[in-house]
Amino acid sequence: MPVSILKQGPYLIASVQSALTDTEVIDLRDSLLAGVAKHRSRGVIVDVAALDIIDSFVARSLTTVARTNRLRGARTVVVGIQPEVAMAMSQFGLRLDEAYTALDLEAGIQLLTH
Repeated sequence: MPVSILKQGPYLIASVQSALTDTEVIDLRDSLLAGVAKHRSRGVIVDVAALDIIDSFVARSLTTVARTNRLRGARTVVVGIQPEVAMAMSQFGLRLDEAYTALDLEAGIQLLTH
């Protein structure tokens, strides 16, 4: 799987390294939800800086992760959205409801700690 999930204190950090198939997106979603339960994580950061596109399926899956985590008391932050990707998402009306966004990993960690 092109996504590594690391535990950093009370947080999980998932770094997407390449474009994901739908099956890999589902695996990532399930792994993040299971990881929050297993480690009692207070937050999840998903770094998508390597992605040059975020389609509706990925956006919906990230929203599902964020919504489910919120119900379990954990916040979700998506970091590293490239400017072109953000522009395309905006033009197509794709949203990451329930998820926070931050410019980079450092900003994402800072957001979770405050």
